[in-house]
Amino acid sequence: MKKHYLLLIAFLFAFMYSFGSYILIPMDKVQKNHLKAYGIAFWTLQQEVEVSWLLNYRGGSFMFQHHPLLEGECVVRGVSYQIIADVQADAILLELSDPAVNMDEMRLQKAPRIAVYTPKSKLPWDDAVTLALTYAEIPYDIIYDEEVIGGVLPMYDWLHLHHEDFTGQYGKFWAAYRNAPWYREDVSNTEAMATRLGFSKVSHLKRAVSHKIREFTSGGGYLFAMCSAPDSYDIALATEHLDICDVMFDGDPADPNVNDHLEYHNCFAFTDFSLVTNPYEYEVSNIDVTTTRKVTMANDFFTLFDFSAKWDPVPAMLTQNHEKVIKGFMGQTTAFNKNFVKSNVILMGENKAANEARYIHGAFGKGTWTFYGGHDPEDYQHLVGDPPTDLNMYPNSPGYRLILNNVLFPAAKKKKQKT
Repeated sequence: MKKHYLLLIAFLFAFMYSFGSYILIPMDKVQKNHLKAYGIAFWTLQQEVEVSWLLNYRGGSFMFQHHPLLEGECVVRGVSYQIIADVQADAILLELSDPAVNMDEMRLQKAPRIAVYTPKSKLPWDDAVTLALTYAEIPYDIIYDEEVIGGVLPMYDWLHLHHEDFTGQYGKFWAAYRNAPWYREDVSNTEAMATRLGFSKVSHLKRAVSHKIREFTSGGGYLFAMCSAPDSYDIALATEHLDICDVMFDGDPADPNVNDHLEYHNCFAFTDFSLVTNPYEYEVSNIDVTTTRKVTMANDFFTLFDFSAKWDPVPAMLTQNHEKVIKGFMGQTTAFNKNFVKSNVILMGENKAANEARYIHGAFGKGTWTFYGGHDPEDYQHLVGDPPTDLNMYPNSPGYRLILNNVLFPAAKKKKQKT
């Protein structure tokens, strides 16, 4: 009799776990590893299991139906989780649906296809996004000019740009590093690539790549850019009929008075800016505030805006975090001068006192773009040649969480409202 009773209990528990329970991954301060939690959400989508992103609930938690395989992966990756009954899950969703609270459910349905635009050759810096993706165990493909010109972008949902100069000036490293082997190799490889693809100048190649990226975004792609990519990308769009490269970059002088002929209407995010034309100055425009800001490391912070989870779900998703005040970090482009940010751009993070926009978003055609200032959220002033950040030391980084919000964003589909 006792044996039959124990078998019945075991059966009931198995039934509950299989059909009546959920895994809740809290994303507030109790979470042991926020960054790997994103990887769990992504991996769950790869198993064709829908994930609920609980906006503004305990730091933007994740919830999905329980399965021993999914639970085991949480254990293996060291991610904090709770098993809750279906009545508890229903209670959470009921709480989120209350019109009086700033919360909502966003359903993630399909793992996005991810591409990172980066050169195949080794350069003396790392990329925070590839560090985050690798640490979170989220798969991605590396593509560069040859693949973009070859037309691969429609194969992907999400594209990342990082430490790249789309103006053809090689990041304006010439003054300081023109004799460095890595710089000379980069110039040689890029010039060879341009010639192989039928372009007379590197700037013409980068302009064509910029157009392909614009087509990708307009067609419904999700673009994310950090560090030198955001402003140099917009500059490439604003100068498609100009030669802004001096003789050391492309063999002939730049067009005179280039700042009088910039086409701001082509830009995603910025307007009314001026280019820095001095080739000895390590800066491409006055969009970036790196050389003009008066902010010390001790006082370098930016604040995330609060958005309505029900009425502004996109910026709400992109700002999910367990912290609202994020420590700042520098980069080739550290932050954006708010005076040159277009009025229709959504500010998601700013240092108001310094007039700096750090994290911005907008729509273009059927797609969207997000720009994030700075190079590495856990390395305040990452210098050329510095070793990459070890994210095992920063598993709860709020600054890196903003990157991974963008990775999951393309998987989202808002739940249908009841009529």
